[in-house]
Amino acid sequence: PLSTSGPIDPPFTDYSKRVSYRGFDLTPFMIGPNGRLHESHTLGVTMGSGWWDHRPVSGMVKPKLLPRGPVTTIAQIVITYESGDTRVIGQTNPEKWQVSRGHILESDLFTGESIDLMVLEMMESWDTPHGWSNVTSELKSNMDPTKEINRWTKPIRYHTDITIEQRVQEMSIKAKAMNRSAAEGYPVPQEFSSPIGKLIPNEIPPVLPMELIAPDEIHNLGSGRWLLDFGKAMSGMLHFGNGLPKPIVPTNYPRAHGFKSASSKNDAFITVIYGESLELTTGDINRVLVAGMGLHDGGWKHLSKSANHTKNTKCFPNDHEAILTQRDVYVVPKRKIARQKTLFSKARQSHFKTHSFRFVEICCIENTPTGIHALLYRTAVDEWGFFDSSNVNINGGYELVRNSLKSNMLSVQSDCPHREKLPYGGDLIASSPAAMHFFDMSGFYKKTITDWLDAQWSNGAYTETSIWQNLNDYAGIGRGAGETVWASAPPVLTVRHMQHYGDVELLALSFENHVNWLKFLGSYFDDGMRTKNYDDELKNYTGRFSGLGDWLAMRPRDTFLTHTAFAMASGRCVAYIAHKLGARSVKTAALGFAKKYEGRISSLYLKNGKDNFDFPRGSAIHTPGPEMSLFTRIVPGPKRCVILKNWFKREGNTWPGDEEMNFLNEISETYLKHLVHSGEVSKRKGKWAMGWSQWRGFNEGILAIRYSLKVLSDNGFHHIALRKAAGFGFATPEYLLRHNATTMWESWWRSEDLYSRNHPMLGAFAEWMAAAVAGVSLDPTTTGGRTALFWPRFPKSAATIQYASAIQGTARGDFAIAWRFELLPTSEFTVRIVSVNSNFIYHVTALNVIQFRKILFEIRIVPVDFVNFA
Repeated sequence: PLSTSGPIDPPFTDYSKRVSYRGFDLTPFMIGPNGRLHESHTLGVTMGSGWWDHRPVSGMVKPKLLPRGPVTTIAQIVITYESGDTRVIGQTNPEKWQVSRGHILESDLFTGESIDLMVLEMMESWDTPHGWSNVTSELKSNMDPTKEINRWTKPIRYHTDITIEQRVQEMSIKAKAMNRSAAEGYPVPQEFSSPIGKLIPNEIPPVLPMELIAPDEIHNLGSGRWLLDFGKAMSGMLHFGNGLPKPIVPTNYPRAHGFKSASSKNDAFITVIYGESLELTTGDINRVLVAGMGLHDGGWKHLSKSANHTKNTKCFPNDHEAILTQRDVYVVPKRKIARQKTLFSKARQSHFKTHSFRFVEICCIENTPTGIHALLYRTAVDEWGFFDSSNVNINGGYELVRNSLKSNMLSVQSDCPHREKLPYGGDLIASSPAAMHFFDMSGFYKKTITDWLDAQWSNGAYTETSIWQNLNDYAGIGRGAGETVWASAPPVLTVRHMQHYGDVELLALSFENHVNWLKFLGSYFDDGMRTKNYDDELKNYTGRFSGLGDWLAMRPRDTFLTHTAFAMASGRCVAYIAHKLGARSVKTAALGFAKKYEGRISSLYLKNGKDNFDFPRGSAIHTPGPEMSLFTRIVPGPKRCVILKNWFKREGNTWPGDEEMNFLNEISETYLKHLVHSGEVSKRKGKWAMGWSQWRGFNEGILAIRYSLKVLSDNGFHHIALRKAAGFGFATPEYLLRHNATTMWESWWRSEDLYSRNHPMLGAFAEWMAAAVAGVSLDPTTTGGRTALFWPRFPKSAATIQYASAIQGTARGDFAIAWRFELLPTSEFTVRIVSVNSNFIYHVTALNVIQFRKILFEIRIVPVDFVNFA
């Protein structure tokens, strides 16, 4: 085929605003071996649903808020002759197009595909000149698609009576960014189709198959059902190199493997179910966890809804057993049963649906499936980050984050690759430093920021997701704004993009939008906070009013701090952008805005006189705590040391989560004693419970993880940061690895019926590993990745880590570092650093900052107990 892409092409955008197109060089296809132009050519397009013609399923995503319309193709061929003359075919000659029902019976982004293998065979070569079939029928509303095989008709030109202005206004009213009383009057639309936005060249690489992975294990589950374990979680699909074998018909189909639309007609079929984890009690795929639609829990308390509560939801697949299942089905109609062996051998893979999976069930076939591989799909950005060390727990955590990010780059950086697939602002703020360490995200994040510019409301408010979905607007300050942290992603990401890639054009493109966001905050933030019960002096505030804050932390969340700190951050970001663009007055105003909220936080959080930097009625248990304010320099200089000291008084706690408590109830007495001896388990109200540690693991949510590690390592307590990242037991990467994880979980605790097992938002520590453990990162003041900072924070002891190395890629080349302890147990060690770029800074101590321009050098250092690198 001309294109190896397919699952998400064009990339996910607000299609009513912007639609990307791809160009291809057709010359090799049109010119024969003799150098002459072929006499006839055919351009064929296979189409699926994607984000445009989507099934209105229930769940987290709200498809009705997305632009939508019937499956549509926009294509043309431009031929340039040697004379310089050009000819355009296709777009200006619509009479040359024709359309037919293909072999894809059903295509949905969340549920999967159904493929008719009989039609696949009957339409072989349909997209070639010798397979061309002329129009044989007129399009009629009562046509039977099962009988109109390889019969072609004229397509209908796309049309709608809804204008982009009308759609934007209606969405603004739904988001409460506009009052209906202020709306303009438009005719009532007679059609459902959305307007199609402007066509632009592709902004990012396409979604492509990047890895081919063989199964690690294959298990026979009985009744013709086979379980394949591919060893790691991913986004993608199966590829059947040898096709599929002839199916069998069991007495009763295993759960979710029935397909009523086929079995009711005695058609032959094989089902393929994808999942990222297994049911603990049955050993087959946990479909509830994978889709997250159908059964839901109540966070860490198990509060499942009934199995049938979604049974009558519009368009919910009736044979998914009220749980939205990731499933592909391959069908051979009854009238071709005699040839089913041949037809099933033609099966290769699905087309327009990427699944999130590590495990796959195939049913129902008699013999062990062969020739099967998993295809890992993601946006084909370059991978340029690397880290390694002597500590297996730290290395394991790094790989969990890498695998999660690979699974969640399908034209947008999603939260999870199955249940929602959406680009959330808070997730991007948390994980974008790690993503920019691993990958060249220059074009990808530029597109992401542009998506947010398209979504911005006319009053200046930014949304929570880059394509508005009204998911957590209740947690924001109103008037269409997403939760403040999430809605601040566009300016924050723009500044980070400048640091890494130096794209001044993006600064100019987004400047006015970011200024309008700051004006919106200036007009509505204070009143919006008051309407959410945050009084000016926080007299009534006891922690976590409306807001998401340090999402999915073990501790209670301080939502006032995160709301206000990211209003401040927005001001700082706009000031930075204005400085780079020479807009002095905007810079001054933005800095004043930032200082206002920096001062508000500082005065309120030092008001209690306890020097723990907590809100007036706080008891030093909320997150983010002092680590956020120390990291962002909100804490005044004279107070930094005492507040850092008091931060160390925080302690861990036991955990009452149902899955962990149920686990302890099932284990043997011997293993329980082992967990008690190791300190992982202690008593909670008379019952054994797991516990989370403040200093030997993580309790922080998506934001404070990075703040805590950075503050510790940058202020002379790197050994404690290492202890957190390398810890064992509940709420550590080791705990995830011990429970067979290959990607980050959405939560530190186990969840068997809601939270994803492939979710990068808690993975902010990966960038810290390269920057602090190995010691290479971009200098904080650089632009375009020109200058690197080499600053390895050597541990106090070789017991935790003995060596580390890392590579940080940039557009200008790779920066690399490697160090190890040698000649142990003497007091001296050697550091070897290799750089392929000569422009970098190396920090040894606060009194010894040296600029080096050598390719290879050694430094001999005597370790000391404590050095303050602040």
